[in-house]
Amino acid sequence: MRLQEQPINVVSILGIDYSIKAPEGQEETLAQAVRMLNKALNETKRQYPTLIGDKLLVLAALNLCSKQVELQKEHQQTLARTQAQIDAT
Repeated sequence: MRLQEQPINVVSILGIDYSIKAPEGQEETLAQAVRMLNKALNETKRQYPTLIGDKLLVLAALNLCSKQVELQKEHQQTLARTQAQIDAT
């Protein structure tokens, strides 16, 4: 399905509605991502109540990316340990 034919999903981030096209079957993934982003924005806003707009979005995005980097490191370490166990047998 071409991008133009994909259904439009309306999502709300920071109280603003956005129309976003998601590939068929990915609507729930989009909804989960929006919930995760809104949660991160709310947490960041609680920690830094004076932040608004772009600064709030950037800091929340950096926090999410930091968590992703940590998860990737943990995943790589787990893979390395598993491979070492396999190699030892």
